Amino acid sequence: MAFDTFDEGITPGGIRSKNEIKTLICYLFNSVKENMDKDMVVQAILKQGLANYFETTSAFDDLVTNGNLIKSSENSNSYYLSENGIIISNQLDSTLAYSVKEKALDCALKLLAEKKTARENTVEITKTDNGYTVDCTISGGDLELFSFRLYAPQMEQALIIKKNFLDDPGKVYKVMLALMTKDKDSVGEALEELYGV
Repeated sequence: MAFDTFDEGITPGGIRSKNEIKTLICYLFNSVKENMDKDMVVQAILKQGLANYFETTSAFDDLVTNGNLIKSSENSNSYYLSENGIIISNQLDSTLAYSVKEKALDCALKLLAEKKTARENTVEITKTDNGYTVDCTISGGDLELFSFRLYAPQMEQALIIKKNFLDDPGKVYKVMLALMTKDKDSVGEALEELYGV
């Protein structure tokens, strides 16, 4: 196979063919079966060092231009695979190395999960005279399950609170529910999850 892309930032075993990059993008959409935005797809490929940034964005744009990826009417930033794109994926995904497909798909699924978590669970940091307030909310669709506000003297601490909350909002909810209901078994499970005690 002829290499026809830049190889800056590509790890050994990465993709160096424009057609392979396009095939990988189609494979990701076909495997995930959800609309994704361009940035998410590019991130999934770049995080694993599978292809060059410029080549990946160019390949994505080519797929849009050729009608293989179609912009969603619900969200102008997201795309879905056309029938022709599905055919490309089904016919050509065997040309890609299994390890390349596995790495890209794993990363795409993680990014989708992060996006869902960020959509359903929010954190707002507000500057005050004495520091920052951090408002955290856990929702279950249309229902707000749990919210709380913490004080942070510095932005760095506010950002740590935000990160730790968004890393596992379900665990935060479980710990607080266990503490507030004084359910000893649940408190013990929550502490074990957090600290391994």
